[in-house]
Amino acid sequence: MPDSTARILILDDDPDVACAAQILLRRRHGAVATEGDPARLASMLEAGVPDVVLLDLNFTPGRIDGAEGLAVLDRLRALPQAPAVIVLTAYADVPLAVEALKRGAGDFITKPWDNARLLAAVDAALARRSTRAASVDASLMGESAAMQEVKAMIASVAPTAANVMVLGENGVGKELVARAIHSASALADAAFLAVDMGAVPEATFESEMFGHRRGAFTDARTDRAGRFQAAHGGTLFLDEIGNLPLAAQAKLLTVLERRQVTPVGADRAEPVDVRIVSATNLDEASLFDASVFRTDLLFRLNTIVIRVPPLRERRDDIPALLHHYLSLYEGQYGRPVRELAPGALDRLCAWDWPGNVRALRHACERAVILGRQSDYQVDDFGLAAPAPLAAPAPVGEEFKLGALERDTIAAAMEQAKGNISLAARLLGLSRAALYRKLGKHGI
Repeated sequence: MPDSTARILILDDDPDVACAAQILLRRRHGAVATEGDPARLASMLEAGVPDVVLLDLNFTPGRIDGAEGLAVLDRLRALPQAPAVIVLTAYADVPLAVEALKRGAGDFITKPWDNARLLAAVDAALARRSTRAASVDASLMGESAAMQEVKAMIASVAPTAANVMVLGENGVGKELVARAIHSASALADAAFLAVDMGAVPEATFESEMFGHRRGAFTDARTDRAGRFQAAHGGTLFLDEIGNLPLAAQAKLLTVLERRQVTPVGADRAEPVDVRIVSATNLDEASLFDASVFRTDLLFRLNTIVIRVPPLRERRDDIPALLHHYLSLYEGQYGRPVRELAPGALDRLCAWDWPGNVRALRHACERAVILGRQSDYQVDDFGLAAPAPLAAPAPVGEEFKLGALERDTIAAAMEQAKGNISLAARLLGLSRAALYRKLGKHGI
């Protein structure tokens, strides 16, 4: 189902390339604009900042240094509500891709691209678009004992080279924890590259992660850097690691053991130096199930484990989060500052917030846009049902991850009114991953 709310800008001086990308993306998303002259960027932004920008790195014929595109990237990243940026390059130049990632690009695509790869990159960018807008510090806001423990763990592990696994439900901010670890480490000035492992097709896993050589297969028209090469010297964040098939897990384990990758079609291995931070919403019982996840790979990834609590387990942080996000969106949309109606705060703090901080953030945005009274009413936040009073959960099936996951997905689907793209964004999943989970739970 297309996401009609997405705004995408393709900034490329090759009209054929821009048109091909526009036609492809319009099948799935809403407004897709193109522009070939970066000098016109300012006027285009006056009509509104897009959610995602596909950015070419060279605009002048004969230029291959990427300086023009990097300058545009810097301008985009400096915007108060910066868009997600995916860099487009016709040259499989790893240092240039790394420089773009260091400057804030979320991903890079080598031209000519694979359509599925481009679509997956845009989906992932949309899912993470509000992450940067909210900022790491704000999204890890909270003085509850649970959040203080998370922050202490980040401070302790960040300066080390240890691999870290972040556990937690969808929407708790696992990628934000990963970014905080990177920012507080000695690698802060190097690349941080997030990869949605649930969106990487098993058939192209090696090419996506380890790269390929020209002619390695039918569509391999140029050499291409993989995600490991692009993150060399920095941090590689493997999100949704629990969705990785066992065969792909074995290939990933080999790379982590040898600290080198062999691109598809290459006859020699290349050394890689990356710090691995991974994340999953699987519980530890599932992770230690050998039919789900390789134990030897788990031990490579979980040197340090950080558990991020769901919002219902740190209700004391809800007032500060509400104030922050309401203020954020009031400023973004030019709306007047309003207070919560009497009793509304108690109701919102009692709500269990399926979808966690991400769901709260979207609810605040909705309230700012749709609220019409002089103060915020509970109904403005679009909760699926009247907020229940906090009470101990019954012992039994409700404590099992499968039931919790199913309830969370069902709540997101209800809040999104069946819109798969919106529900996936609320949950922090790719559309492909959400479809798999819908099938798994029979929703």
